[in-house]
Amino acid sequence: MKITKIEQQKNNKERVNVYIDDKFAFGLMIEIKYKYDLQENMEINEEYIEKVLREEELSKAKDQALKFLTYRQRSEKEIIDKLRKKGFEESIIDDTLNYLKKYKLVDDVEFAKAFMKDKINLNKFGPIRIKHELYKKGIDNTIIEKVLEENDNEDEYNRALNLAKKKLPSYKNDDKNAIYRKLGGFLQRKGYSYDCIFKVLKELVK
Repeated sequence: MKITKIEQQKNNKERVNVYIDDKFAFGLMIEIKYKYDLQENMEINEEYIEKVLREEELSKAKDQALKFLTYRQRSEKEIIDKLRKKGFEESIIDDTLNYLKKYKLVDDVEFAKAFMKDKINLNKFGPIRIKHELYKKGIDNTIIEKVLEENDNEDEYNRALNLAKKKLPSYKNDDKNAIYRKLGGFLQRKGYSYDCIFKVLKELVK
């Protein structure tokens, strides 16, 4: 087989069309053409074509992953799920993930820290809810435990107390037992521990 023509694509100057034996064979990024030194009148075999096309597929996967990372940090699982949804092969996904980790574009520890900070500051979540949310993001349990250890128990109590104080007026027409039950359920859904909730209720519901 011989490459008979290589031409720049009309709608994308960064891509070229490759013709083999006078028939269109495939399109690819121009840097891949240079990387594999593809030239007109060059003899080429199936093995080399597969190597070139795999590089093209890997380039597409990297682009997809980088676009996905534009908006916010992502966990490894989120990247994997996104690329699987786009139809990329597992070996391509593995290589893409290794590329992202090499340049520290994906780091589950840093992701977990940032995620915890956001959920504490923006959503006022407690550690149990944060742990559950991180687990859903595919974060390893050892990483979750390590990150949550940085969450001070006193800070947790103060956050729960302030949250409960703001919520308490909405129960002004309820009796003590109803307030105890509703406020406790509210804090539980937010992800605070039973010990923390008990202390808050003891402080506020008298």
